[in-house]
Amino acid sequence: MSGGDNFGIHRGAARPQDDRTQGQILSDFLLQLEDYTPTIPDAVTSHYLNTAGFEANDPRIVRLISIAAQKFISDVVNDALQHCKTRTSNVSGSSHGSSKNKAGTKDRKYTLTMEDLTPALADYGITVRKAHYFV
Repeated sequence: MSGGDNFGIHRGAARPQDDRTQGQILSDFLLQLEDYTPTIPDAVTSHYLNTAGFEANDPRIVRLISIAAQKFISDVVNDALQHCKTRTSNVSGSSHGSSKNKAGTKDRKYTLTMEDLTPALADYGITVRKAHYFV
């Protein structure tokens, strides 16, 4: 392995936009942040940041954190959906045999349940337990 190989990260592929510096790329990204409206409003993000003791004077920082939170929630929900699909395919495959209607599975609606959300959150190190009065 040669020292200038950069561990093969860019081997065989052209680097995109080699003429731009890292500072220009970051500057363009920050400009795009100003125009983007995340799903989680900036006021909600600011409230929770202030509750945690973090005060951000730059609204772009708040927007960046909103986008990161949105991505995290999206990943967790997507993982929960995969758990749900796996669980329902195991149940429907064993109880219905081979009489599966392909059109019916295409329009299937899923419900987010704690049964699917709990293992998805566990993958991210978050433990969820039911309160003792719900047992």
